[in-house]
Amino acid sequence: MNTMRVNIINPKAARLLKDLADMKLIEIQDIPSNGFRDVLQKLRSKASSAPTLEEITSEVELVRAKRYA
Repeated sequence: MNTMRVNIINPKAARLLKDLADMKLIEIQDIPSNGFRDVLQKLRSKASSAPTLEEITSEVELVRAKRYA
């Protein structure tokens, strides 16, 4: 069995895929939403501004220094 990810551009293609599933030729599985992405969007919506590249870099360096100290 091969697994593929398909981006549907035309709604007619979705209908064709559903017809193929009805004929038991393919199986369609819903992909659950990305929980991590949802959390990020929630956090970003509450933030007044995004951190700069320098702020991110300094935070990463701090964590690395603590980890490898």
